[in-house]
Amino acid sequence: MIKEKQIEVKNLTIGYGDFVLLENLNFVINKSDVFIIMGGSGCGKSSMLRVLTGLLEPQKGNVIIDGKNFTKSTTIERGAIMRKLGILYQSGALFSSMTLAENIALPLQQYTKYSLREINELVSLKLALVGLAGFEEFYPSEISGGMKKRAGLARALALDPEIVYFDEPSAGLDPISSHLLDKLILDINHSLGTTIVIVTHELASIFAVGNNSIFLDGETKSIQGYGNPKELLKNPPNEKVYKFLTRGEKEHE
Repeated sequence: MIKEKQIEVKNLTIGYGDFVLLENLNFVINKSDVFIIMGGSGCGKSSMLRVLTGLLEPQKGNVIIDGKNFTKSTTIERGAIMRKLGILYQSGALFSSMTLAENIALPLQQYTKYSLREINELVSLKLALVGLAGFEEFYPSEISGGMKKRAGLARALALDPEIVYFDEPSAGLDPISSHLLDKLILDINHSLGTTIVIVTHELASIFAVGNNSIFLDGETKSIQGYGNPKELLKNPPNEKVYKFLTRGEKEHE
């Protein structure tokens, strides 16, 4: 079965000023992938995410989304492409002065012509989807860290995006909350067919949810591993990937 490409990264170089962080990267994210961007601290994972979401312009190369050049797009074209994207930031990035319902309603109010009744129904639907039915009137300060992540995900899903980006979703969560979030990510991927792109260094999540991945290496400024994380563990392409994917075992020896 031939997989349909959703995101193509071509000859991408990322840097800041004269400093080159990563160079000449090429990879494909297929439709409905749960794609992991992994690597050690400082390897460029977050910068890669910023390029994929249009928050950082690459020094060279292009990001193609659904056949359209996202990097070279006009303001109008980029806006249309970005409507297909949802982002869950590391902190959840909820507005503290707004209830969960108000947070999730915000993109619906800004980018759709739905009536107030329709928006309220959609807000309740999205909260139910992430296991927060009945929490509409709660403020972010009144819920746990794991619940904040799920509320942030509900907002990321508000406009029914085709692609959702996750920035270190397990950061700051206890193992149980992290496991529940991994399960939720898989449920959304399976039920909605949403393409998921996750920046993380958490091994448990990498193996639990990822079906495709890249391993970024800051030393060589390149991709040192590309494929299903479980396959990379079985047949590591090099010592760096092997050490990264087995570090949990070594820590407990």
